[in-house]
Amino acid sequence: MIRVLLADDQTLVRGAFALLVNSADDMEVVGEAGTGDEALKLTRDLRPDVVLMDIRMPSTDGIEATRQIVADDGASGSRVLILTTFETDTNVMRGLRAGACGFLPKDTRPDALLDAIRTIAAGEALLSPGATRAVINRALSHPDAPAPERLASLTAREREVLRLIAAGRSNQEIADELVVSPLTAKTHVGRILAKMGARDRVHLVIAAYEAGLP
Repeated sequence: MIRVLLADDQTLVRGAFALLVNSADDMEVVGEAGTGDEALKLTRDLRPDVVLMDIRMPSTDGIEATRQIVADDGASGSRVLILTTFETDTNVMRGLRAGACGFLPKDTRPDALLDAIRTIAAGEALLSPGATRAVINRALSHPDAPAPERLASLTAREREVLRLIAAGRSNQEIADELVVSPLTAKTHVGRILAKMGARDRVHLVIAAYEAGLP
């Protein structure tokens, strides 16, 4: 059972999300928070698998709450999925840098949101098309950014794999395109994550774009 915490300052919105989450056989809402401070406290107390986090909330906003959750040893096991009506470049980059594992608009289809929760709970990461565009747009606004040592440390094949990851390819699609086994593709991805110091594929894409990957 996937345990979900809802963080949103609007009671009706939390209620709607609660109905949706509790309608799924494999997940349940374990708590609700109306502020970022409450979200952090409840995450420490309840240890949910996934926190659905709004950005604009009283006191501590959702992005700062996400940063604190990720940095807190008592809460860092929970993974944050940001849901917002304000899918701007700045919000996306701030949220992902704070440690969010995903970013979706609030008008996401109900079935897609449930699938997103499952994806995040399974240890994966995801971005909506709009959030992906925001990452790319931010990177393209700094096209001459120098590549850091971490990017320079990649082999030619690893840079090729990284470009495919940045293009949204799965491990299987990478394997097919490079004519290697899925295990080999997975090994390359693991090494790239380690060299780039990224937590997951989403943050790896951010690192790649910000490093000026050609």
